[in-house]
Amino acid sequence: MNLPVAQACLNASDLERIERAATHVRAHDTEQVLAELLPGLTAEERADVCRHLVYDHTAVLVFPASLDGLREELRRHGFDAGRLTPSVVVRQRLVRRYGSLVGDSPVGIVHVPVDGRSVEIFALPVPPDSPGELVAEDERAAEHEVHHAFAVTVPGTVVPAGLRTLLQERGGAVPDGGGYNSHENVTVLYFRTRQHRRFELRLPGRHEPLPDPSVSLLDVMTGAWATQAVAAMAELEIADHLADRPGLGADDLAARTGTDPDALRRLLRYLASLGLLTSAEETYHLTALGQLLRTGAEFSLRPLALLYGGPFYDSFAGLTYSVRTGREAFAHRYGEHHFAYFAQRPELGGLFHRAMAASAEMFTPVPALVDFTGARRVVDVGGGNGALLGRVLRAHGHLEGVLLERPEALATAREELATAGLDGRCSFVAGDFTMAVPAGGDVYLLSRVLHDWDDERCLSILRRCARAMRAGSELLVVERLLPRQEGVSSPAVAWDVHMLCNVGGRERTEDHYGRLLAEAGFEMTACHALPLGASLLQAVRRSDM
Repeated sequence: MNLPVAQACLNASDLERIERAATHVRAHDTEQVLAELLPGLTAEERADVCRHLVYDHTAVLVFPASLDGLREELRRHGFDAGRLTPSVVVRQRLVRRYGSLVGDSPVGIVHVPVDGRSVEIFALPVPPDSPGELVAEDERAAEHEVHHAFAVTVPGTVVPAGLRTLLQERGGAVPDGGGYNSHENVTVLYFRTRQHRRFELRLPGRHEPLPDPSVSLLDVMTGAWATQAVAAMAELEIADHLADRPGLGADDLAARTGTDPDALRRLLRYLASLGLLTSAEETYHLTALGQLLRTGAEFSLRPLALLYGGPFYDSFAGLTYSVRTGREAFAHRYGEHHFAYFAQRPELGGLFHRAMAASAEMFTPVPALVDFTGARRVVDVGGGNGALLGRVLRAHGHLEGVLLERPEALATAREELATAGLDGRCSFVAGDFTMAVPAGGDVYLLSRVLHDWDDERCLSILRRCARAMRAGSELLVVERLLPRQEGVSSPAVAWDVHMLCNVGGRERTEDHYGRLLAEAGFEMTACHALPLGASLLQAVRRSDM
């Protein structure tokens, strides 16, 4: 007995989605689709990208009862469908997502030409009353496989690699799988945007695929190993030894550092993979990253490496506690806030202040960004070792400074400012800015202070500053700012989690700080980008308090 062959039978929803894709293809060009998908790219960047790729098609996934007769049915509905070919990549994605529900069903691809481009139709056959109906229902609702595709028009590997970097780093695109389709001799790379939309780069021929998600996740999960490897490099002063004698081998370095040669060689190999060293013929040289761990380098990050690999590393193991409770893991781990804990342990307190000084590069532009000509006295509130105040005083010889800090921090500040020949122009006030702030300043500095506190304490600190300030005097705030839009790459995003876990504070957006300043009696007047992902907020004390 011969059974009838099942026919395609596209439902109305799938036909509507195909027509919607065709309408999009007719109405958009390459630049418009890029702007729609990646609004973070500038007009100049989009124009440059358009020189190397073109909008090729929009893709949809449909669910006929069978692949047999699909082309004919599409043509009956006015779509000039081409030949049907297998889809390797989409089938793999569906199997990864739905497992056995997909079964052995093939996935077909058919292209419908539309005004010089096409609609790419993926088709997963779903017979009536089969488990695949669950797949169809979910995919129609979520549209996981709907995407716009760009064909790279420049041969070779260099341009595609550059496009991938630009689209990820500037456009915010996140790799989302892909692979090589031998039936079309095309490498397909999928990306997801900040708006949770997908697009595809089509590269002619076989190219290096995007990292497997499992491998990428393993790289993320082993980040703690990298932290400890960098801390070990700092503790063993490997950067100092290689700066003194470039090209040392593992045996010589082991003798200088008092370490096991084989174990050190394995560490050096890992550090080279992290980009801190280069190795050739079993000798090692520092890279630009590795140079930053030298003890005597300007803005050496060695103290930060030791701090992040030490007490802050231990307390970060309590991040889940912080997320569950909203409280800092450091105090949970050590029994008290890190300020008090470090104050009672001079070796840790000294390390903390050296670590803060390591980021002083962010202060470099500040003296030139602000007009200090009408000021006479600058008050640095909680200014640590006086790095920012010292830069301002050096750049503007008519100014005098006041540094408010805890007693244990003032000794280092006195020494630093005396070395710079500035101690004669600076008064040192031991105190707690949460209790009182010196009055009489023309300009007040709050550098990396507010992010240590929640909004309530921030308002309290800002109001104390406002009470000490005359109307029209200026407040300068240095902080890392969270991006206004989630999903944008920024150092402040990781720092925000660090503040949650180790300090109990938070990073904020520019608008968030603007609201706090306004509530405390200030008007924000400007915002400037600084090195190391920091920003300078300028505010003026209002007269209506």
